[in-house]
Amino acid sequence: MKKFVATFIGSASALEKAEWKKDALKQRSLEEAGMEAWGKWVKENEGSIVDQGSALGKTKRVSADGITDTRNNIAAYVIVQAETHQAAAQMFEGHPHFAIFPGDSVEVMECLPLPER
Repeated sequence: MKKFVATFIGSASALEKAEWKKDALKQRSLEEAGMEAWGKWVKENEGSIVDQGSALGKTKRVSADGITDTRNNIAAYVIVQAETHQAAAQMFEGHPHFAIFPGDSVEVMECLPLPER
């Protein structure tokens, strides 16, 4: 089995488009439904989940120029295993991150082996 990291992408524009903050009662109801659906997704895929991951906070960028604060649209991650890249991606079709929550997408990348020395 190959390993894949899936990053959950979110943005201010997706949040605005979904009008997530407009109605507190509706937001609360969607949050509850979303968490229930996410839990169901985890249970359905528990045999393929290598690392359940977590939500991600603020970002620091480290380069030859030093350390700076920066922003990106990565909201969370999970590591899964699957036979193929396509199979890994299909695990996230209709995921609550964008089906219920105002997330943009899930990006799935294969974890490649490091070159041998």
